[in-house]
Amino acid sequence: MEDPRARALIEEFEFLDNWEERYTHVIELGKALEPLSPNEHVDGNKVKGCVSQVWLVSETRPGTPARLHFHADSDAHIVRGLAALLIRLISDRPADEILALDIKGVFEEIGLAENLSAQRSNGLAAMIARIRTVAEAAQ
Repeated sequence: MEDPRARALIEEFEFLDNWEERYTHVIELGKALEPLSPNEHVDGNKVKGCVSQVWLVSETRPGTPARLHFHADSDAHIVRGLAALLIRLISDRPADEILALDIKGVFEEIGLAENLSAQRSNGLAAMIARIRTVAEAAQ
């Protein structure tokens, strides 16, 4: 993976020996995620297709090119951690960079994709789809 952020995430997870350590690390990342304000926990920010409640908020930041900034929250620890990973990977990038990035491929290289339950995999796919929709609309 040539993207520097993707490479950094992949290398971070290479040091974790097994799925339990990776799972714990994902939960810790979620705990460190900045909380959303109460007015951001609204239906318009909910990600459809997730069993857990997930809120994903985006805003366009000025610049040339403009960059998309994301933040998120979830009522489930592991999903909140997955959202934290996504934010580290895609936030504050131009829309075209987000769309060009193989987000699912990064999660496969990290070793998370094959170890998630079907419900969590669907939730991750829903978050990625929402991010891509936001990026497409921003182009």
